[in-house]
Amino acid sequence: MTGYMYILECADGSYYVGSTRSLHGRFEQHLAGTGCEYTKRRLPVKLVFAGEFERISEAFAFEKQVQGWSRAKRLALIQGRYTDLPELSRKQFRRTDLSDLHARAG
Repeated sequence: MTGYMYILECADGSYYVGSTRSLHGRFEQHLAGTGCEYTKRRLPVKLVFAGEFERISEAFAFEKQVQGWSRAKRLALIQGRYTDLPELSRKQFRRTDLSDLHARAG
């Protein structure tokens, strides 16, 4: 059975990531304030991304993956900037000069 992973933009600018078998029906629930507590407190919501999968289990797995993404990476997905996704996956570490470390340790 077909499944969908979707992203809603909430009134406060946050994103909600979910999955469902019925995209239209689930979106209507969110709009009515009966979708979940998170979106109920952040109405109105707007559907900004939806991906279709062959099985609901695949949509659910992608939902869980995207829930762990940064805001920047979610935005790239929403905007269709798929080539940016790998770069946004890399953790950004602040470089520290070794002499700075020695100075702090000494």
